[in-house]
Amino acid sequence: MNLAVLGATGSIGASTLEVVTAHPDRCRVFALSAHGSADALLELCRLHRPRFAVLSGMAEDRALRVRFGELNVELMFGRAALEAVATHPGCDTVMAAIVGAAGLPSTLAAARAGKRVLLANKEALVMAGGLVIRAARDSGAELVPVDSEHNAVFQCFSNKAAVRKIILTASGGPFRAMPLEKLDAVTPEEACAHPNWVMGRKISVDSATMMNKGLEVIEACHLFDLPAERIEVLIHPQSIVHSLVEYVDGSVIAQLSNPDMRVPIAYALAHPERIASGARPLDLAGLKSLTFERLDPERFPCLGLARAALRAGGTAPAVLNAANEVAVEAFLSRRIRFTAIAAVIEDTLNGIAAAPAGTLAEILEADAIARRKALERIALREAA
Repeated sequence: MNLAVLGATGSIGASTLEVVTAHPDRCRVFALSAHGSADALLELCRLHRPRFAVLSGMAEDRALRVRFGELNVELMFGRAALEAVATHPGCDTVMAAIVGAAGLPSTLAAARAGKRVLLANKEALVMAGGLVIRAARDSGAELVPVDSEHNAVFQCFSNKAAVRKIILTASGGPFRAMPLEKLDAVTPEEACAHPNWVMGRKISVDSATMMNKGLEVIEACHLFDLPAERIEVLIHPQSIVHSLVEYVDGSVIAQLSNPDMRVPIAYALAHPERIASGARPLDLAGLKSLTFERLDPERFPCLGLARAALRAGGTAPAVLNAANEVAVEAFLSRRIRFTAIAAVIEDTLNGIAAAPAGTLAEILEADAIARRKALERIALREAA
Protein backbone atom coordinates (compact mmCIF):
# COMPACT_ATOMS: atom_id res chain seq x y z
CA MET A 1 0.00 0.00 0.00
CA ASN A 2 1.34 3.42 -0.98
CA LEU A 3 -0.27 5.80 1.50
CA ALA A 4 -0.71 9.57 1.44
CA VAL A 5 -1.48 10.98 4.89
CA LEU A 6 -3.18 14.34 4.44
CA GLY A 7 -3.09 16.12 7.79
CA ALA A 8 -0.08 14.19 9.05
CA THR A 9 0.71 16.48 12.00
CA GLY A 10 -2.76 16.22 13.55
CA SER A 11 -3.94 13.62 16.06
CA ILE A 12 -5.35 11.27 13.39
CA GLY A 13 -2.21 11.64 11.29
CA ALA A 14 -0.02 10.83 14.28
CA SER A 15 -2.06 7.73 15.13
CA THR A 16 -2.02 6.62 11.51
CA LEU A 17 1.74 6.84 11.35
CA GLU A 18 2.03 4.83 14.59
CA VAL A 19 0.04 1.99 13.04
CA VAL A 20 1.94 2.25 9.75
CA THR A 21 5.29 2.11 11.55
CA ALA A 22 4.23 -1.14 13.21
CA HIS A 23 3.46 -2.74 9.82
CA PRO A 24 6.27 -1.79 7.41
CA ASP A 25 5.54 -4.87 5.31
CA ARG A 26 2.05 -3.55 4.52
CA CYS A 27 2.35 0.23 4.23
CA ARG A 28 4.76 2.60 2.54
CA VAL A 29 4.35 6.30 3.24
CA PHE A 30 4.11 7.93 -0.17
CA ALA A 31 3.23 11.50 0.87
CA LEU A 32 2.69 13.58 4.01
CA SER A 33 1.01 16.94 4.37
CA ALA A 34 0.68 19.68 6.97
CA HIS A 35 -0.90 23.10 6.83
CA GLY A 36 2.01 25.20 8.04
CA SER A 37 4.09 23.22 10.55
CA ALA A 38 7.25 23.02 8.47
CA ASP A 39 9.54 21.77 11.25
CA ALA A 40 7.05 19.12 12.39
CA LEU A 41 6.55 17.94 8.83
CA LEU A 42 10.30 17.84 8.24
CA GLU A 43 10.75 15.62 11.29
CA LEU A 44 8.02 13.25 10.05
CA CYS A 45 9.76 13.10 6.68
CA ARG A 46 13.01 12.27 8.41
CA LEU A 47 11.28 9.33 10.10
CA HIS A 48 9.13 8.04 7.23
CA ARG A 49 10.98 9.15 4.06
CA PRO A 50 7.98 9.81 1.81
CA ARG A 51 8.41 10.69 -1.84
CA PHE A 52 6.42 13.93 -1.45
CA ALA A 53 5.64 16.42 1.31
CA VAL A 54 3.07 19.20 1.11
CA LEU A 55 2.82 22.45 3.09
CA SER A 56 -0.69 23.44 2.06
CA GLY A 57 -0.84 26.71 3.97
CA MET A 58 2.42 28.19 2.70
CA ALA A 59 3.68 29.83 -0.47
CA GLU A 60 6.81 28.69 -2.28
CA ASP A 61 9.90 28.75 -0.05
CA ARG A 62 13.16 27.78 -1.75
CA ALA A 63 15.09 27.38 1.49
CA LEU A 64 12.53 24.90 2.81
CA ARG A 65 12.54 23.05 -0.48
CA VAL A 66 16.32 22.55 -0.09
CA ARG A 67 15.96 21.27 3.49
CA PHE A 68 13.40 18.66 2.46
CA GLY A 69 15.44 17.84 -0.63
CA GLU A 70 18.34 16.82 1.59
CA LEU A 71 16.08 13.94 2.70
CA ASN A 72 15.29 13.13 -0.93
CA VAL A 73 11.73 14.38 -0.36
CA GLU A 74 10.08 16.64 -2.95
CA LEU A 75 8.35 19.51 -1.16
CA MET A 76 5.21 21.07 -2.68
CA PHE A 77 3.26 24.13 -1.60
CA GLY A 78 -0.36 25.27 -1.58
CA ARG A 79 -3.76 23.60 -1.57
CA ALA A 80 -3.49 22.43 -5.18
CA ALA A 81 -0.55 20.27 -4.12
CA LEU A 82 -2.88 18.26 -1.86
CA GLU A 83 -4.94 17.26 -4.87
CA ALA A 84 -1.77 16.48 -6.82
CA VAL A 85 -0.54 13.91 -4.29
CA ALA A 86 -4.06 12.56 -3.64
CA THR A 87 -4.48 11.75 -7.33
CA HIS A 88 -0.87 10.75 -8.13
CA PRO A 89 -0.58 7.40 -9.97
CA GLY A 90 1.97 6.26 -7.40
CA CYS A 91 -0.52 6.64 -4.55
CA ASP A 92 -3.27 4.06 -4.05
CA THR A 93 -4.59 4.96 -0.57
CA VAL A 94 -5.36 8.38 0.93
CA MET A 95 -5.88 9.04 4.62
CA ALA A 96 -8.13 12.11 4.50
CA ALA A 97 -7.40 13.60 7.92
CA ILE A 98 -7.41 17.34 7.25
CA VAL A 99 -9.76 19.03 9.70
CA GLY A 100 -12.78 20.93 8.40
CA ALA A 101 -13.83 22.22 5.01
CA ALA A 102 -10.19 22.55 3.94
CA GLY A 103 -10.11 18.79 3.44
CA LEU A 104 -13.00 18.64 0.95
CA PRO A 105 -11.23 19.36 -2.40
CA SER A 106 -8.47 16.78 -1.91
CA THR A 107 -10.90 14.16 -0.59
CA LEU A 108 -13.18 14.66 -3.59
CA ALA A 109 -10.19 14.56 -5.94
CA ALA A 110 -9.03 11.25 -4.45
CA ALA A 111 -12.53 9.79 -4.85
CA ARG A 112 -12.70 10.94 -8.46
CA ALA A 113 -9.30 9.36 -9.10
CA GLY A 114 -10.51 5.97 -7.88
CA LYS A 115 -8.31 5.81 -4.80
CA ARG A 116 -8.97 3.95 -1.59
CA VAL A 117 -10.06 6.83 0.64
CA LEU A 118 -9.87 6.47 4.41
CA LEU A 119 -12.34 9.10 5.60
CA ALA A 120 -11.34 10.80 8.83
CA ASN A 121 -12.56 14.16 7.47
CA LYS A 122 -16.31 14.01 8.12
CA GLU A 123 -16.83 17.49 6.69
CA ALA A 124 -16.27 16.23 3.14
CA LEU A 125 -19.45 14.15 3.33
CA VAL A 126 -21.33 16.77 5.34
CA MET A 127 -20.68 19.46 2.76
CA ALA A 128 -20.66 17.41 -0.43
CA GLY A 129 -21.91 13.92 0.38
CA GLY A 130 -23.75 13.52 -2.90
CA LEU A 131 -20.73 14.59 -4.93
CA VAL A 132 -18.28 12.35 -3.05
CA ILE A 133 -20.51 9.26 -3.13
CA ARG A 134 -21.21 9.71 -6.86
CA ALA A 135 -17.53 10.26 -7.60
CA ALA A 136 -16.60 7.07 -5.75
CA ARG A 137 -19.30 5.08 -7.54
CA ASP A 138 -18.28 6.38 -10.96
CA SER A 139 -14.53 5.85 -10.45
CA GLY A 140 -14.63 2.65 -8.41
CA ALA A 141 -13.06 4.34 -5.40
CA GLU A 142 -13.44 2.63 -2.03
CA LEU A 143 -14.58 4.79 0.88
CA VAL A 144 -13.69 3.42 4.32
CA PRO A 145 -14.80 5.50 7.33
CA VAL A 146 -12.25 6.20 10.06
CA ASP A 147 -14.41 8.10 12.56
CA SER A 148 -14.82 5.64 15.43
CA GLU A 149 -18.63 5.70 15.15
CA HIS A 150 -18.88 5.19 11.41
CA ASN A 151 -16.06 2.67 11.43
CA ALA A 152 -18.00 0.74 14.07
CA VAL A 153 -21.15 0.82 11.92
CA PHE A 154 -19.07 -0.22 8.90
CA GLN A 155 -17.89 -3.28 10.84
CA CYS A 156 -21.44 -4.19 11.95
CA PHE A 157 -23.38 -3.29 8.80
CA SER A 158 -24.56 -6.04 6.46
CA ASN A 159 -27.69 -6.71 4.40
CA LYS A 160 -29.04 -3.16 4.25
CA ALA A 161 -32.56 -4.43 3.59
CA ALA A 162 -32.58 -6.01 7.06
CA VAL A 163 -31.27 -2.92 8.91
CA ARG A 164 -33.87 -1.22 11.09
CA LYS A 165 -31.65 1.63 12.31
CA ILE A 166 -28.16 2.78 13.15
CA ILE A 167 -27.36 3.93 16.68
CA LEU A 168 -24.43 6.36 16.98
CA THR A 169 -23.01 6.71 20.47
CA ALA A 170 -21.73 9.91 22.04
CA SER A 171 -19.72 10.36 25.22
CA GLY A 172 -21.64 13.52 26.12
CA GLY A 173 -18.38 15.44 26.40
CA PRO A 174 -17.15 17.28 29.49
CA PHE A 175 -20.45 19.09 30.22
CA ARG A 176 -22.89 16.18 30.12
CA ALA A 177 -23.92 16.66 33.76
CA MET A 178 -23.09 20.34 34.26
CA PRO A 179 -26.04 22.51 35.33
CA LEU A 180 -27.37 24.37 32.29
CA GLU A 181 -26.99 27.76 33.94
CA LYS A 182 -23.22 27.22 34.21
CA LEU A 183 -22.63 26.47 30.51
CA ASP A 184 -22.46 30.15 29.64
CA ALA A 185 -19.23 30.55 31.61
CA VAL A 186 -17.23 27.49 30.54
CA THR A 187 -13.76 28.15 29.13
CA PRO A 188 -12.03 26.82 26.03
CA GLU A 189 -9.71 24.84 28.27
CA GLU A 190 -12.66 23.14 29.95
CA ALA A 191 -14.34 22.43 26.61
CA CYS A 192 -11.16 20.82 25.24
CA ALA A 193 -10.70 18.54 28.26
CA HIS A 194 -12.50 15.52 26.83
CA PRO A 195 -13.11 12.83 29.47
CA ASN A 196 -12.25 9.85 27.22
CA TRP A 197 -10.55 10.81 23.95
CA VAL A 198 -7.37 12.71 23.04
CA MET A 199 -8.42 14.97 20.16
CA GLY A 200 -7.66 18.31 18.55
CA ARG A 201 -9.19 21.48 19.94
CA LYS A 202 -11.84 21.98 17.28
CA ILE A 203 -13.27 18.46 17.43
CA SER A 204 -13.10 18.57 21.25
CA VAL A 205 -15.39 21.59 21.23
CA ASP A 206 -17.65 19.85 18.69
CA SER A 207 -17.91 16.96 21.14
CA ALA A 208 -18.82 19.33 23.96
CA THR A 209 -21.59 20.97 21.90
CA MET A 210 -22.61 17.64 20.31
CA MET A 211 -22.20 19.18 16.86
CA ASN A 212 -19.87 16.28 16.11
CA LYS A 213 -22.88 13.95 16.39
CA GLY A 214 -24.91 16.22 14.14
CA LEU A 215 -22.20 16.09 11.50
CA GLU A 216 -21.94 12.32 11.98
CA VAL A 217 -25.68 11.86 11.39
CA ILE A 218 -25.31 13.65 8.05
CA GLU A 219 -22.21 11.62 7.21
CA ALA A 220 -23.95 8.35 8.12
CA CYS A 221 -26.90 9.16 5.85
CA HIS A 222 -24.51 9.36 2.89
CA LEU A 223 -22.22 6.48 3.83
CA PHE A 224 -24.95 3.97 4.58
CA ASP A 225 -27.73 5.34 2.35
CA LEU A 226 -30.29 5.59 5.14
CA PRO A 227 -32.73 8.42 5.97
CA ALA A 228 -32.07 10.55 9.05
CA GLU A 229 -35.06 9.15 10.94
CA ARG A 230 -33.33 5.75 10.98
CA ILE A 231 -30.20 7.13 12.62
CA GLU A 232 -30.42 7.52 16.38
CA VAL A 233 -27.94 9.11 18.79
CA LEU A 234 -27.53 7.91 22.38
CA ILE A 235 -25.15 9.12 25.07
CA HIS A 236 -22.77 6.41 26.22
CA PRO A 237 -20.40 8.01 28.78
CA GLN A 238 -17.91 5.13 28.87
CA SER A 239 -17.00 5.38 25.14
CA ILE A 240 -16.62 1.60 24.90
CA VAL A 241 -19.50 0.82 22.54
CA HIS A 242 -18.65 2.93 19.51
CA SER A 243 -21.90 2.39 17.61
CA LEU A 244 -24.57 -0.22 16.97
CA VAL A 245 -26.72 -1.54 14.14
CA GLU A 246 -30.23 -2.80 14.89
CA TYR A 247 -31.80 -5.34 12.53
CA VAL A 248 -35.44 -6.14 11.80
CA ASP A 249 -35.27 -9.43 13.71
CA GLY A 250 -34.49 -7.59 16.95
CA SER A 251 -30.76 -8.29 16.90
CA VAL A 252 -28.42 -5.42 17.77
CA ILE A 253 -24.77 -5.77 16.74
CA ALA A 254 -22.20 -3.48 18.37
CA GLN A 255 -18.48 -2.81 18.06
CA LEU A 256 -16.59 -2.39 21.34
CA SER A 257 -13.04 -1.33 22.13
CA ASN A 258 -11.12 1.00 24.37
CA PRO A 259 -11.30 4.63 23.17
CA ASP A 260 -8.21 4.65 20.95
CA MET A 261 -8.26 5.92 17.37
CA ARG A 262 -5.63 3.38 16.37
CA VAL A 263 -8.37 0.73 16.42
CA PRO A 264 -10.51 2.17 13.58
CA ILE A 265 -7.39 3.34 11.74
CA ALA A 266 -5.91 -0.18 11.76
CA TYR A 267 -9.21 -1.61 10.54
CA ALA A 268 -9.45 0.96 7.76
CA LEU A 269 -5.86 0.35 6.65
CA ALA A 270 -6.18 -3.45 6.54
CA HIS A 271 -9.86 -3.97 5.61
CA PRO A 272 -11.11 -6.61 4.98
CA GLU A 273 -8.28 -8.12 7.04
CA ARG A 274 -7.36 -7.14 10.59
CA ILE A 275 -3.98 -6.14 11.97
CA ALA A 276 -2.63 -5.23 15.40
CA SER A 277 -3.39 -1.59 16.23
CA GLY A 278 -1.26 -1.19 19.35
CA ALA A 279 -4.34 -0.34 21.41
CA ARG A 280 -4.83 -1.83 24.86
CA PRO A 281 -7.15 -4.86 24.72
CA LEU A 282 -10.58 -4.46 26.25
CA ASP A 283 -10.96 -6.03 29.70
CA LEU A 284 -14.65 -6.93 29.76
CA ALA A 285 -14.52 -8.34 33.28
CA GLY A 286 -13.03 -5.09 34.49
CA LEU A 287 -15.83 -2.92 33.14
CA LYS A 288 -18.07 -1.63 35.90
CA SER A 289 -20.97 -0.71 33.64
CA LEU A 290 -22.06 0.22 30.15
CA THR A 291 -24.83 2.80 30.26
CA PHE A 292 -26.89 4.62 27.64
CA GLU A 293 -28.95 7.80 27.89
CA ARG A 294 -31.18 9.86 25.62
CA LEU A 295 -29.97 13.35 24.71
CA ASP A 296 -31.36 16.52 26.26
CA PRO A 297 -32.10 18.80 23.27
CA GLU A 298 -31.93 21.89 25.50
CA ARG A 299 -28.39 21.01 26.55
CA PHE A 300 -27.30 20.02 23.04
CA PRO A 301 -29.13 22.22 20.49
CA CYS A 302 -26.46 21.70 17.81
CA LEU A 303 -27.70 18.18 17.06
CA GLY A 304 -31.13 19.59 16.23
CA LEU A 305 -29.58 22.26 14.02
CA ALA A 306 -27.69 19.59 12.08
CA ARG A 307 -30.83 17.55 11.54
CA ALA A 308 -32.62 20.70 10.35
CA ALA A 309 -29.84 21.40 7.84
CA LEU A 310 -30.06 17.82 6.61
CA ARG A 311 -33.81 18.19 6.05
CA ALA A 312 -33.29 21.46 4.19
CA GLY A 313 -30.77 19.75 1.90
CA GLY A 314 -28.77 21.39 -0.88
CA THR A 315 -26.11 23.71 0.49
CA ALA A 316 -27.62 23.88 4.01
CA PRO A 317 -25.22 21.28 5.49
CA ALA A 318 -22.28 23.22 4.02
CA VAL A 319 -23.65 26.39 5.64
CA LEU A 320 -24.05 24.55 8.94
CA ASN A 321 -20.46 23.29 8.82
CA ALA A 322 -19.00 26.68 7.89
CA ALA A 323 -20.92 28.51 10.61
CA ASN A 324 -19.82 25.93 13.15
CA GLU A 325 -16.15 26.23 12.18
CA VAL A 326 -16.29 30.01 12.49
CA ALA A 327 -18.22 29.93 15.77
CA VAL A 328 -15.91 27.35 17.35
CA GLU A 329 -12.85 29.38 16.37
CA ALA A 330 -14.46 32.48 17.89
CA PHE A 331 -15.11 30.58 21.12
CA LEU A 332 -11.56 29.22 21.24
CA SER A 333 -10.23 32.76 20.80
CA ARG A 334 -12.61 33.97 23.55
CA ARG A 335 -14.67 36.22 21.29
CA ILE A 336 -17.97 34.50 22.12
CA ARG A 337 -19.30 32.37 24.95
CA PHE A 338 -19.76 28.63 24.70
CA THR A 339 -23.54 28.92 24.56
CA ALA A 340 -23.28 31.41 21.67
CA ILE A 341 -21.86 28.75 19.34
CA ALA A 342 -25.30 27.26 18.67
CA ALA A 343 -26.87 30.72 18.42
CA VAL A 344 -24.40 31.85 15.74
CA ILE A 345 -24.99 28.67 13.76
CA GLU A 346 -28.79 29.03 13.98
CA ASP A 347 -28.67 32.70 12.93
CA THR A 348 -26.46 31.83 9.97
CA LEU A 349 -28.69 28.97 8.85
CA ASN A 350 -31.78 31.15 9.11
CA GLY A 351 -30.12 33.93 7.13
CA ILE A 352 -29.09 31.86 4.09
CA ALA A 353 -31.57 29.95 1.96
CA ALA A 354 -30.52 26.47 0.88
CA ALA A 355 -29.42 26.37 -2.77
CA PRO A 356 -28.56 23.50 -5.14
CA ALA A 357 -25.32 21.70 -4.32
CA GLY A 358 -24.59 20.07 -7.64
CA THR A 359 -20.99 21.20 -8.06
CA LEU A 360 -17.95 21.77 -5.89
CA ALA A 361 -17.98 25.44 -6.89
CA GLU A 362 -21.55 25.88 -5.62
CA ILE A 363 -20.68 24.22 -2.32
CA LEU A 364 -17.53 26.28 -1.80
CA GLU A 365 -19.45 29.47 -2.61
CA ALA A 366 -22.05 28.57 0.02
CA ASP A 367 -19.22 27.87 2.46
CA ALA A 368 -17.69 31.31 1.84
CA ILE A 369 -21.04 33.13 2.17
CA ALA A 370 -21.81 31.30 5.41
CA ARG A 371 -18.43 32.21 6.89
CA ARG A 372 -19.01 35.89 6.15
CA LYS A 373 -22.51 35.74 7.63
CA ALA A 374 -21.29 33.96 10.76
CA LEU A 375 -18.53 36.52 11.26
CA GLU A 376 -21.16 39.27 10.98
CA ARG A 377 -23.26 37.61 13.69
CA ILE A 378 -20.20 37.31 15.92
CA ALA A 379 -19.29 40.97 15.38
CA LEU A 380 -22.82 42.00 16.37
CA ARG A 381 -22.50 40.01 19.58
CA GLU A 382 -19.17 41.62 20.35
CA ALA A 383 -20.63 45.08 19.79
CA ALA A 384 -23.66 44.44 21.99
